[in-house]
Amino acid sequence: MTLSTKQRQALKAAAHHLRPVVIIGQKGITESLTRETDAALTAHELIKVQMQQGERDERQQCAETLATATHATLVQQIGKTFVLYRQKPGN
Repeated sequence: MTLSTKQRQALKAAAHHLRPVVIIGQKGITESLTRETDAALTAHELIKVQMQQGERDERQQCAETLATATHATLVQQIGKTFVLYRQKPGN
């Protein structure tokens, strides 16, 4: 899903107050983590995900991989935290 600049800005503003609901640990992206992220996106549409470790390139790759695996859009990444968005079906 491609977001316009205004849509992306609105989602960033909406995500500002959110706390991370998914935390990526030492094992990285696993099947169970992907299922958990998928369930969180289904319930909330917009979520924050936090990585516990990793270098900048590794964090960027994990964010893109998780977004692809859950059919979500990567809205923003700041440090170890990134925001994913997936519109609920029927909206």
